[in-house]
Amino acid sequence: MSGRAQLMWDEAVTGYDFGPDHPMDPVRLALTRRLVDAFGLDREVEVVSAKPAGDSTLRLVHREDYIEAVKAASVDPRAADGAYGLGTMDDPAFAGMHEVSALIAGQSVGAAEAVWRGEALHAVNFAGGLHHAMPGGASGFCIYNDASLAIARLLELGAERVVYVDVDVHHGDGVQAAFWEDPRVLTVSLHEHPRTLFPQTGWPEETGAASAEGSAVNVALPAGTGDAGWLRAFHSVVPELVADFRPQVLVTQHGADTHFEDPLAHLAVSLDAQRAVQVACHELAHEYAEGRWVALGGGGYAVVDVVPRSWTHLVAVAAGREIAPETVVPEGWRQEVFARTRQLAPARMTDGRWPVSWTGWESGYDPADRLDQAVLAARRAVFPLRGLLA
Repeated sequence: MSGRAQLMWDEAVTGYDFGPDHPMDPVRLALTRRLVDAFGLDREVEVVSAKPAGDSTLRLVHREDYIEAVKAASVDPRAADGAYGLGTMDDPAFAGMHEVSALIAGQSVGAAEAVWRGEALHAVNFAGGLHHAMPGGASGFCIYNDASLAIARLLELGAERVVYVDVDVHHGDGVQAAFWEDPRVLTVSLHEHPRTLFPQTGWPEETGAASAEGSAVNVALPAGTGDAGWLRAFHSVVPELVADFRPQVLVTQHGADTHFEDPLAHLAVSLDAQRAVQVACHELAHEYAEGRWVALGGGGYAVVDVVPRSWTHLVAVAAGREIAPETVVPEGWRQEVFARTRQLAPARMTDGRWPVSWTGWESGYDPADRLDQAVLAARRAVFPLRGLLA
């Protein structure tokens, strides 16, 4: 197996553009790519452009009638069929929508293939992580579910155990739905509580179908959760489950919208804590999956201050060349940010909270604490189903 990491990138993914007033501004992808280059990470990874996902690949997850509806809306956005979630405020139709969505999906599928075949140890597609798309419809800014397609391709290639860990602020509902009945895939989602955030799913009681009980795990965090609570929740649930499941591949989704500056959600996580979870996922892949790691992007709507730095850290972690949090952001990149957005870019690769600290579950818990209640609810719902102590 190659020890080299791959970065999946095609400039055309920036065409995933719902319009000037939509929060998912593709400038976040372009600025991330430029920051990766500004740090010289291109020399540490193999930059690869995979082909778009074809219809047969898309059908691994999505219904044929839905794919045809996306194609039709791609040709004539005015004819978008709202019954498929297309042409809505969240998912406006735009010309070329099918082509660019299939291209993003193709990068994640290509990442999965490279890791499974040993062409790369780690592969990153920060344009991916579009985890809300359902088999028969668009949802939450997501047209095709590249994360589900990557996992489905791994299963098609012969994988028998895949763990998917989603730390986006929103529940990874589309991936959970795709593998609800499949015991070969363990989906773990840490997200803001469904009482206060879209998509209003991801309750701890959602644990998988009867044929796959304990294969879906949901940690529903109270609004306002910060670094210490977020990291405590992650480390109190994820490592034990990964150790038990022993995946052949770890697939992770790193939505940056948990950040305290994100305009669409209510957690209070720093860039430094996001980096800490990226490092933890990397370590879990090496400890339990022979290093096989597919890392995806996701949400994130503070498109200058947060997303590029967070995902550049992710690429650096995958490349084995971590960027120290106190590192100064290259001046050339900051100038490009201002030229593109008329916003001032951050000066360092940190929010000033490094090193982040948290308390492990083994030290005990407080049944009156809302964060601990969320962790305990998830553990009690799933751990006994997997033969683990809650």
